[in-house]
Order: sequence, then structure tokens, then C-alpha cells
Amino acid sequence: MNEVLEVNEEPFLYTMSLINGKWKMHILFWLSKRDIFRYGELKKLIKNITHKMLSTQLKELERDNLIIRTEYHQVPPKVEYSLSELGLSLMPVLNAIFTWRYDNLPQQK
Repeated sequence: MNEVLEVNEEPFLYTMSLINGKWKMHILFWLSKRDIFRYGELKKLIKNITHKMLSTQLKELERDNLIIRTEYHQVPPKVEYSLSELGLSLMPVLNAIFTWRYDNLPQQK
């Protein structure tokens, strides 16, 4: 007989909703490497991401308070992205995922 466990899955589902998406963890990874990035710098670093997808993912990360978007009203326009305090607090979790991946890479033949 299988015992049904009472588990509050809400914290897990919430966390996963914040980093869900093909590119969000990649964006957060790069933002963790330096204090500030401009849009064009991120676009160059993240190969194969389209402008539309990068823009969408950045907006979602900002909406979820994981990143800070700073817009400077000048010509030409200047926008910078950085990790928020909440985003910084998520980095140990993402670093654990990255470490797990490297610890479990299949052996090269």
C-alpha cells in the first residue's frame, strides 16, 4: 500500500516559476558575473537568443524582481541590467545546479 505524503509543493513551484524558461538561468548566470550589463553585451554573450526572446525574458525577470533595469534618459538611450537583492539570493541555488552539472558530466570518449 502506497502512503500519500502531505507535502507543501508551493515553495518549489514558486521558485521554478521564477527561473522557468529556456534563457532565464543563462541570463542570471551572466548577470552574476559582473555588477552591470547593457542589453547589447548580454545579447553578444548569450549565443542563439533572439532579440525578442532576450527582451521578453528580461522583462519577466524584472517583473519578478530578480533583476533591476536602470534606464538613462539620454541620446542614444542607455539601459543597464543588474541582479536585485532577490536575484542575488537565488545565486547559491543556481550555483548548486551548475556545480551538480559539472560533477555529473558524462566522461568524454
